[in-house]
Amino acid sequence: MAKNATANADPGDEVVHDFSPLLLVHRSGRLERPLAMPPVPPGHDAATGVVSKDVSLSPFSFARLYLPPETDAGAGKKIPVLVYFHGGGFVIGSAASAAYHRCLNDLTAACGAVAVSVDYRLAPEHPLPAAYEDSLAALKWVLSAADPWLAERADLSRIFLAGDSAGGNICHHLAMHHDLRGTAGRLKGIVLIHPWFWGKEPIGEEPRPGRAEGVEQKGLWEFVCPDAADGADDPRMNPIAEGAPRLEKLACEKVMVCVAEGDFLRWRGRAYADAAARARGPEPAVELFESEGVGHVFYLYEPATEKARELLKRIVAFVRAEGSRSARAVAQC
Repeated sequence: MAKNATANADPGDEVVHDFSPLLLVHRSGRLERPLAMPPVPPGHDAATGVVSKDVSLSPFSFARLYLPPETDAGAGKKIPVLVYFHGGGFVIGSAASAAYHRCLNDLTAACGAVAVSVDYRLAPEHPLPAAYEDSLAALKWVLSAADPWLAERADLSRIFLAGDSAGGNICHHLAMHHDLRGTAGRLKGIVLIHPWFWGKEPIGEEPRPGRAEGVEQKGLWEFVCPDAADGADDPRMNPIAEGAPRLEKLACEKVMVCVAEGDFLRWRGRAYADAAARARGPEPAVELFESEGVGHVFYLYEPATEKARELLKRIVAFVRAEGSRSARAVAQC
């Protein structure tokens, strides 16, 4: 029976690209995204007092805006802006997913900032640079203060970018983009949480030849970015590759890189922080924070744990801190 079932199997159902658990591509063109989560609506969050709404930015992208509760002490004062980019290897994820919606409610309340969670086009339907283009357009929209929430509450001289995994990659890309060179003094910092960087040659204790956590990193990158120059050493995937633009060109005052001890990407995050510190010197600061005993984007799925709360606390301190620190800081928890 098994032999006959195999013989009668639909050839169009054959998996031709297996990037599980993120994405499976069938010969027929059918796509499976096993980790995709259903969307949740914006609105009032009873746990934090944060309110949110969706704003359409184009026919294919939107932003979810978040406002913290206004206290008597802060009435009328403008507050920082945190622009967040979700992860998912450029193939899954949404600003409307339950995990990110919960995360942004918590970040907004803790930071006391206006938050903007950006939804961008995904590969393979829309290969890179589509996600980069949507993210840049969203950031320019934020800078224009076109929405009343931004015009009334946002201090556009204090903008922070944050993102996890592929979203951390996007933060780097935007901070290096030539269109943002004139935003010096407005883009205060970037927070790269477990950023997705890779390269042709393994570093640290990276798996060889590069398969980790069930996803072949080099193959996934070249799949989502067909025009990648030099494969996984494309500067967008390997910002410390030979010939990549120097990190001294980052259009922000300070950098925070968050890694996790159990994350296969931690070696790239550490190397990025080291390269940024060498390239930029002690001013502005580069802060590296490592969460011990946890894995990739653990805080999205275990937000109530001590490690998740500590990560949130460190990000809040980075956003709220006035000015740059005088030296690179390295911390573990």
